[in-house]
Amino acid sequence: MTVKRMVAYHISRLKDKSPAVRLKSINELALLGDAAALEALQDVYKTDDDAEVRKAAQDAGRTIFLKQKQQQS
Repeated sequence: MTVKRMVAYHISRLKDKSPAVRLKSINELALLGDAAALEALQDVYKTDDDAEVRKAAQDAGRTIFLKQKQQQS
């Protein structure tokens, strides 16, 4: 499975009704480090009902953003 397909898969799971599933996908997105996930993570951070999920989305977004910034320099 390509990275882009894996990112798309985990982004789709961010809408799952289970916070545990959303957390797992957020962690996977952070590990993949693809900037394509940033917008979806921002949406989760702004709208998710679960505080732990929002915090994880924020942390993952920061991790991906910093990784992208490092690769550019």
